[in-house]
Amino acid sequence: MDRDLSDGDSVMDLSFEAESPLAPPAELLERLPSCDCLLQGDRCCRSWNPGCQIFFPPSEAPGRPREQRCWSSFLEHRVPVVTEEVAREALLSFVDSKCCYGSAAAGDLVILELKQQVLRRYRLETFSESRISEWTFQPFTNHSVDGPQRGTSPRLWDIKVQVPPMFQEDTRKFQVPHSSLVKECHKCHGHGRYKCSSCHGAGTVRCPSCSRAKRRARPARRCQMCSGSGRQRCSTCSGRGNKTCATCKGEKKLLHFLQLVIVWKNSLFEFVSEHQLACPGDLLAKARGETLFKDENTMRQTIELVPLTEVRYWYQGKTYVYYIYGTDHKVYVVDYPERYCCGCTII
Repeated sequence: MDRDLSDGDSVMDLSFEAESPLAPPAELLERLPSCDCLLQGDRCCRSWNPGCQIFFPPSEAPGRPREQRCWSSFLEHRVPVVTEEVAREALLSFVDSKCCYGSAAAGDLVILELKQQVLRRYRLETFSESRISEWTFQPFTNHSVDGPQRGTSPRLWDIKVQVPPMFQEDTRKFQVPHSSLVKECHKCHGHGRYKCSSCHGAGTVRCPSCSRAKRRARPARRCQMCSGSGRQRCSTCSGRGNKTCATCKGEKKLLHFLQLVIVWKNSLFEFVSEHQLACPGDLLAKARGETLFKDENTMRQTIELVPLTEVRYWYQGKTYVYYIYGTDHKVYVVDYPERYCCGCTII
């Protein structure tokens, strides 16, 4: 319904008005005694109202930020805290696995301090495929030849092959179509056999038992290996004087062709967050962790939580330290007080 504007009515041109604020002015709000300090900001009313309290938003509360508190409680839920009992049991289990470590220290030590950290281990695994071609050969057995007369050889990346499962390394070789050529064997020059290199084609060699000298002595002193002849059958060629060509297997010809070599390989990038404890990084890289995030596509990436605890303890007047790492509570000992030999590696 259209409105008829009279002369007394005024029309407001909104096109020139500034944008209105998102909240109404403070003077239009009802004043509540409990909110006075919040409305006045720094000009607190404690001068005239000693009972007034300043209420902070949760994110601005003194102490740890809310995000840290939530993250700490999340870590405690995913990675249980190592207690003194757990620390002692881990060390006892480690000592029992070593033949030259005494268990008295592990049972009687006094734990002074537990420093616990949760490290983040990031792993990025990429799965790649590479292709190369190389000339190779095999004995030619008079079978059909797939040579250039049958067509042009396809490009390497146009050859379709069965791809292995993702992130499973493999190497496979294939014959490139239409690349075969038949040639004479270069080793035996097409003879299928070649002269024995041990006897030089004679079929016999000098007897090693009688010092390569032919003996014409009495039968009782005659060489038992060569019967006094001074020579014996060549063991390399079985006395034939020649050998079957190992290259062409006696076929005299070779089939040369291009061979496609495909390699599927995993490449791993790994990063462990920094820490101030003296535990070797190679142990932390292999430690068992709690999976926080995992994504698998053309790349596989994981984020794991790896707990690390430094245990300082007292035993017989001295202070020692060891580390507990991984969710399976592996132990790394810096210096154990009851070690009886030096032939073991401390890991």
